[in-house]
Amino acid sequence: MGYQEQITLINGERDLPYQRPPLSKAFLTQNLSPDDILLRPDRFFADANVRLLSGKRCVKIDRRERAVELEDSRRLRYDSLVLAIGARARSLPKSFGAIPHGVVNLRTLDEARFVRDALRSPKQVVIVGGGLIGLEMASTLSSIGCHVSLVEFHGRLMARSCSPGIAEAIEQLHRTAGVNVYLEAGTAEIHAMAGRLHGVTLTNGLRVETDICLFATGASPNIDLAHDAGLACGNGIIVDPFMRTLDPDILAVGDCTTFPSVQLGVPVRLECIQNAHGQAATAAATLVGAPAPYIVPPVFWSNQRLCKFQRVGFLDGVDLTVRREGEAGAFSLWHFSERRLRAVESLNSVHDQALARQLLVKQAPVTPEQVADPQYELRAALLN
Repeated sequence: MGYQEQITLINGERDLPYQRPPLSKAFLTQNLSPDDILLRPDRFFADANVRLLSGKRCVKIDRRERAVELEDSRRLRYDSLVLAIGARARSLPKSFGAIPHGVVNLRTLDEARFVRDALRSPKQVVIVGGGLIGLEMASTLSSIGCHVSLVEFHGRLMARSCSPGIAEAIEQLHRTAGVNVYLEAGTAEIHAMAGRLHGVTLTNGLRVETDICLFATGASPNIDLAHDAGLACGNGIIVDPFMRTLDPDILAVGDCTTFPSVQLGVPVRLECIQNAHGQAATAAATLVGAPAPYIVPPVFWSNQRLCKFQRVGFLDGVDLTVRREGEAGAFSLWHFSERRLRAVESLNSVHDQALARQLLVKQAPVTPEQVADPQYELRAALLN
């Protein structure tokens, strides 16, 4: 029957809980309303016996009294506490001084509302950060007529999330779509007049005129609450395979956690929706007395106007890569470590990704030679 008692959900934002992935994609195009991206409608919470406290923030955990304190000084007692507090966008450089109107981090629904309203007519946009979020925004905004310049500090795009072969293909797709891509560059100076942005000077000396500058330079886990409560933290709140912190009455899930990876053999922190969903399910099972360890390989994806990028597994330790061609320019890169399948990346090859997930979960003995043979049916490896 599952858990039957009331659950209290402390929601720091004033909106109902919503999906974040659409904020960098369809929501910016005016095609979705805030109601379209809600995780659940308002009536769900009452029907599910969930007390929702929106616009409230937890500021302290009292482990001795098993209570949390809200910013209005109210205290709520708990039997079990789950921290699903995510990550925050990295702060804008202090060297910029006062941040003018038009310089934005895109992390929350309110920030996405601001960007969408500011771009009701096509404008010049600078995006700082060539990771998944920056590229999704570049693809979305160029599709609605904005003149987009993408600035990336590293020598290639998606340095943390994909291999060079995938990055090169995605960069070419963006350049072909009219996005100006500046690699090995950062923002040296922001130019404003009367408090409003009108240009950015890059570290390579180039000045780019712009109406809006979006920063997508990564995120930091929200660990302060846990750290102040004496919970073990590193690059995230440290949990075991069942999502338990060192306090058995406190669990943590999602972007804020560092957890033991079965695939890597070391603790890792992941920022992806599949990880958040999987860890939440693991925590729920732990809470109702049916614990099962979280062991699934990580899955990443990015839906862009130009392509669908997907990855399953880790790229660490890869020593051999085999390319497998698909139809109409689609392809997958199959990565091996000591001849053992480690990860698979794909562009517009959903079938290969679905198969790769099964192979990795089962740890099926597929070889580089089999992947390289276009006539070999990789699904046969699942039967071994």
